[in-house]
Order: sequence, then C-alpha cells, then structure tokens
Amino acid sequence: MEYKITGYEPKALFQYFEEVSAIPRGSGNEKGISEYLISFAKKRNLQCYHDEIHNVVIKKPASEGYEKSPAVMLQGHMDMVCEKNNDVIHDFEKDGIDLIVKDGFVTANGTTLGADNGIAVAMMLAVLDAENLKHPPLECVFTVEEEIGLNGAAALDPSVLDARIMINLDSEEEGIATVSCAGGMRFTMKKTSDFETIEKPYLLSVEVKGLLGGHSGSDIQLERGNANKIMGRLLQAVLKEVKAQLVFIKGGNKDNAIPREGNFELCFSNERERAHGVNILNRIKEEILKEIHTDEPSFTIGLKTFEKERMQVWTQKETENIVKLIFLAPDGAQKRNVRQGGFIVASLNMGVIESSQKEIAIVFAPRSSVASLQDEIVERLMLLAGEFGFTYEIAGAYPGWSFAEKSKIRDEFITCFHRLFQKELRIEAIHAGLECGIFAGKLPDLDAIAVGPTINNCHTPDEIMDLASCERTWLLLTAVLEKLYAA
Repeated sequence: MEYKITGYEPKALFQYFEEVSAIPRGSGNEKGISEYLISFAKKRNLQCYHDEIHNVVIKKPASEGYEKSPAVMLQGHMDMVCEKNNDVIHDFEKDGIDLIVKDGFVTANGTTLGADNGIAVAMMLAVLDAENLKHPPLECVFTVEEEIGLNGAAALDPSVLDARIMINLDSEEEGIATVSCAGGMRFTMKKTSDFETIEKPYLLSVEVKGLLGGHSGSDIQLERGNANKIMGRLLQAVLKEVKAQLVFIKGGNKDNAIPREGNFELCFSNERERAHGVNILNRIKEEILKEIHTDEPSFTIGLKTFEKERMQVWTQKETENIVKLIFLAPDGAQKRNVRQGGFIVASLNMGVIESSQKEIAIVFAPRSSVASLQDEIVERLMLLAGEFGFTYEIAGAYPGWSFAEKSKIRDEFITCFHRLFQKELRIEAIHAGLECGIFAGKLPDLDAIAVGPTINNCHTPDEIMDLASCERTWLLLTAVLEKLYAA
C-alpha cells in the first residue's frame, strides 16, 4: 500500500498503523484484523494463540541476555468506536479509515480515527517485528470488543498467559501513566410501544447537533452538552404547556460516547398548538444556547414544521412517561473527590436513545471506582425505570482497578521517563474503564500500568493523534523493556 505517514521513526510503527487502519474493525467486527494478526505471527514463526471470539496472543522469546527474565505483557484492543458526521458516506463494516496527515498530526476524513486503540496494535506489531530490541519474553495481547464492555478481555483464557507485569497501551495523554481505573456497565431501559393513529397530524421536527461529545469516561469531567438530555429538556418544556405526542426520538450511537446529535418529532392536534410548541422551543433554545455556546460554539437546534395524512404516534400518557424519564434521569458527573483535586469518582452517561414502531430503548453507561457509589446509581436507575413503566437489563459489567502501593513497572516508567525527557511522569487514576481491571482480576499479583501517546477527541470524528508523541512513547516503551530485569 502507499503510506501517508512519512518522516517519523520507527518507520514500521506508522506503517503498521496505516495497515491496521485499512481494516474495518468496529466492535463485533474484528475477524478481519484478527486474521491479519494471526498471519503476521505465522510469517515470523511466532507462537500465536487465538480464541473463538477473535482475541489474539502473540509471544516473542526474550532477547539475548534476558532469557531467564519473567515475561512481560503488552496489551491493547483491536476494536474502535465507529462514529461519523451525518454528511459523510462511510460503511464501517466494509471501508477502511481515510487518513489525513497534516502538520504533525493524523486524523480521519469525517469519521473516528481509531487511534484508540489502533496505535497500541501498531506498537505491539512494531515491537514483535523489531530485531534489535532488548527485552524480556513478551506476550502481546490483542483483545476484542473493548469499546462495548471489555468483552474480549473478560473472555480471554488466563491460562495462556505467564506474565505478571502488564503494560497497557490504551492511554491517550503522553506524560501521564494511569495506575487505577473505574469499573462500569451498560444499563438499558426498554418500553414496548403503545401507539395510536392520528389523522392529518400537525408535525414538528427538532434536530439537536453540533455538540462536541467525547468519551463518556475520560471527558465526562468537562461537562459537555449531552444531546439526549437537551432533547429531554426541550420536550419537557413543550409538554408542560401544551399537549403533544411523540412520533419518534433518536440520539447518540454508543453508550460510552457523549451524544453529539439527536432528533425527535412531535405531533399536535392543530396549527395553533403547534405554533405554541414552536414558540416554547425557540425560547428554551435561546436559553440553552446562552448557557453552553461559549464552550460549544457549533451547537445548534433546528426546527421544521410539516404535515402528513396520518401518523402512528405514542399515546399522550406514554409520551409523558417517556419524556419525564429522559428529563429526570441523572447524567454526567455524580461524585468528585474534592480532597484529591476534584477527580471524578462516579458518573453516568445517557448515551443512546432509540425508538421504533415496537419499542423505545435508553442506554446508560454508569462508571465508578467505588463499588458502593456504583450500586447507588444503579438503584436510582432501577427505581426510575419502574416509575415510568420501563423494564431494564444490565450487561457488560467490568471491575475497577485499584492503586498498588508498590509497583516495579511504575518505578521503571518513572525512572526511564525522567532520563529520556528530563521531566517527571505524572501518575494518575482514570475515570474510564481499562482492561487492566479485568486482567488484575484474572492474574493474581499483576503489576500493571497504562501509557500511550497523545490522542485527543476520542470517540468523535474530531479524533486526532500527535505523531511526534507516538515517537516519544515508542522510545519510552522500548527503554523500559530494555531496563526491566537487565543484568
């Protein structure tokens, strides 16, 4: 293939990133990238394990002088969040990512870039392929379905792993090492449709768009606008003053992405009531714009009126129940540790609302590093669902990863970072979920750390990766591998 990223070292790292980016690999669609990894291992006569859900483990023997050293695990996930702008034509099931390289950064043409976590895959491949690196025995672990609940890591058979030191490469800010993370789950509320047919309805379409969105864990502290919650506020304002029935509502695509866009339609019985609804929405629209416009200057709310001969709509009672639930549901940061800098301890994201002629589903992503706080959030959601006639289900639960008082791998990273860059490595906890928590539960006494290059705006079409940061992260990683258990 013709490579776009040139002039950066190691050359193999960026070539592998481009090759990985050319393979469709949304969550649940990792077979192609898994087969690519297996083929890579076979061509180099490296020991390779893969399972039925397409996790892959590739092992590389120790370099000379490190043969008696304990094994070290490098780990990242194959899958990516598939988000795109509405005006972009892209089939994530079939199309590779169209990369744009400019001014030392790489991004994608109107879609997510997938550097989260394609750069980890590329970095491990470059390590496995390098002939002159000094390192202990390596176990490179490539997992699937991380973005939809850490499913690959949860399913991986731990008996295939010998390593008790782990370097996770799924961190997105250079100069920061993550040593603890939140646990999480997917909480889905559902309600069966209760529709009626309305003849000659007066319809109003509302579109919310232009929000920044972001990762529901690592960006939740920024308190960005949530399209679903904004729609709930708009709907509640209308129903408070005039009767209207919901035709449909849709917002967000992933439970772990703060929704950037959403739209809904309302049905009114006559033109006068619809005009009243438009006036209400315009008033609330101006209030919201004033509240968040400085932080999110592209945010807009669009209104459009139209008519049809007949329409299937939610009954008035069910419309009110749905709107009340969306309006009242908690969202965003729920608990901070004010004594330790105000970092987020518990949060949740109303990530997806989808409706059809059969049902409506609302999907939340609760997160917390404290189990009791997570339980309290779940209890609130369960009570809320029951109050408005929704059923609920919980899936994809994963544990947090607690801070270790002593850590050899953390000490080595701190030392090597200072030696290479003459500054201190920051040690932090992260509110997002990491697979380190899963592996810590599977492998007793696991010593883990998470690092990575700078990647901004993950889970959005504005995702962008710093190429020079990738170079420095490579230098740090290889320096640590060389120093571990060196004679």
